[in-house]
Amino acid sequence: MEREDNRIFLHACCGPCAEWPLSVLPKEGFDVTLFYYNPNIHPRFEWQRRLANLRKLGALRGVEVVSEEAYEEQKWRNEEWIGKYESRCHMCYDIRMQKVAEEAKANGFSAFSTTLLVSIYQNHEEVAEAAERAADRVGVSFVYRDFRDGYRKGQDMAKEDGLYRQKYCGCILSLEESKFRDKIYAGFPDVSIDPGSAG
Repeated sequence: MEREDNRIFLHACCGPCAEWPLSVLPKEGFDVTLFYYNPNIHPRFEWQRRLANLRKLGALRGVEVVSEEAYEEQKWRNEEWIGKYESRCHMCYDIRMQKVAEEAKANGFSAFSTTLLVSIYQNHEEVAEAAERAADRVGVSFVYRDFRDGYRKGQDMAKEDGLYRQKYCGCILSLEESKFRDKIYAGFPDVSIDPGSAG
């Protein structure tokens, strides 16, 4: 059934995580616009690769992709979050959900959500709480959905669509902690790509 106010600004961390929400939300009557804001994704080549694959998915599904050209590796490397946030991940969720809420309102959307809610590896409750706080501060609605039951289906869909499926969360520190660290580094080019050039 068509919703009266059906536009939703969907924050997306990558193509694979967007697959399942994009199969669910339109069935609920939502008209989805994808928003790529992930200053936590490092190195630069990885930032661009995830955006490129999200745009590929958007083209496949006929969904607009809006991107914010932010890249803030040093913010994740330093320890300025100590005393302000409970953890580095808490900072990550808070910064991104605040920006998503602000951009949703600035672009005329009354509601937003995030594909982070599909991941079985993220702290689901902290993501939802950060989004709720941002929604309250900005004055827009946060649409909560527990997409985790579709995580594996989304990964299968991403494989079928030929999307790149990453093996670490995103920030340079999670890359260093990944059991796939050496394999991931081996797949990076020798020269980093400036995300500002991602077209």
